[in-house]
Amino acid sequence: MTGAGKSGSGAVLSRRSLAIAAFSTVVEWYDFTLYLYLATILSRVFFGQGAAGLLITLGGFAVAYLMRPVGALAFGHWGDRFGRRPAMLAAMGLMTVAMLATALLPTRAQIGPAAGALLLAIRCVMGFSVGGEYTGVVAYLLEGAPSHRRGLVTSLAAAASEVGALLAAGISALTLGLLGEAAVTDWGWRIPFLFGALLAGSVLLARMQIDESPDFLRQRRSGTVPQQPLRHAWRHHRPRILRGFAISALGSITYYVGITYVPVFLTSTGAMTEAKALRLATLAAVAVIAVTPLIGMLADRWGRRPVLLALALASGIMPALLFALMAGGDPGLALACAIVLAALAGGVSAVGAVATAEQFPGEGRLSGLAFGATTATALFGGLTPFVSQWLLARTGWAPLPGALIAVVAVAVLPVLFALPETKGPRR
Repeated sequence: MTGAGKSGSGAVLSRRSLAIAAFSTVVEWYDFTLYLYLATILSRVFFGQGAAGLLITLGGFAVAYLMRPVGALAFGHWGDRFGRRPAMLAAMGLMTVAMLATALLPTRAQIGPAAGALLLAIRCVMGFSVGGEYTGVVAYLLEGAPSHRRGLVTSLAAAASEVGALLAAGISALTLGLLGEAAVTDWGWRIPFLFGALLAGSVLLARMQIDESPDFLRQRRSGTVPQQPLRHAWRHHRPRILRGFAISALGSITYYVGITYVPVFLTSTGAMTEAKALRLATLAAVAVIAVTPLIGMLADRWGRRPVLLALALASGIMPALLFALMAGGDPGLALACAIVLAALAGGVSAVGAVATAEQFPGEGRLSGLAFGATTATALFGGLTPFVSQWLLARTGWAPLPGALIAVVAVAVLPVLFALPETKGPRR
């Protein structure tokens, strides 16, 4: 296939290939966000009633995230050694199977505790496949974008993931609204997962038509493809790995506590019902979709470092107050706070996507992202909703989830102050 053209900054991918790659992140975020939005229902279906079931369900979210670095290392090696395209196809194929299997699972009422074990096992498979998916897409978009639009084009992966989050929130809210809580708990929870499997299968078919990354083709022509990408990345890129870890830590905790955990927070504190919390999450996701490409353009204009610094400072100051206000139960105020939190998280994700990928040269880029960015996502994305809920249940202090965001934001500020600016032509 052809489609890569030439520009002053080197080879670029066709708009069609870039659009398909960017849109494909809808699937992974649809699935993981859906699981979190339906956590209170899934806990009853697979683990029984009570707070313990909800904690186990959130624990499953965390365990699946711990599989992301494993998948990122596996698919990162594959993508750095044999090409971005085959690795992205394999990851999407595995995601399609995992989502379909979730929709067809027997429940606790049907087979007992084994149902919960199967759910957690499938979550691990999903986490493994998603681990290689997002880093592959981000690297692919970065390597195929014009130099003066790398921030905007790469941010589209984050924007599309918000479309997935919006779909998850919208379909969850619609299913609850049309069927009612009893029917959803009985059988309706399967519908959103079936929709996800169809979506993943469609994206897989579309992805078969994309071109290979021009940077990987360059490596093949020049004979610089690493024979052992993981060893190459660890040996040559350790400072870059640490910088990517810090950036992704901030992006992960702002996203997973500031967006996806919010419906669970509102429900568990009694501020809102499940249906109202999901409707609020839907509106917040719309705000993120609007904000993300704007932040990507600002990163192209002003640079990655100043935009990240501004967002980190805001993340250190605002979230604790916003969570405290949301717990008050006022619907309008809760919506405003959720939108601000979501916009903040979307902004960090937008500039973080390009900033982390730009830390590395093409050789070993996916493996470097696996060691740094994906490991941070597992720790600060998958674990933090569980930690937030666990601490909230024991302290009753509503600002606590926002305080966790603030701690990470303050911790990464020194790294961001020293961050090399990567805006401009490829080096």
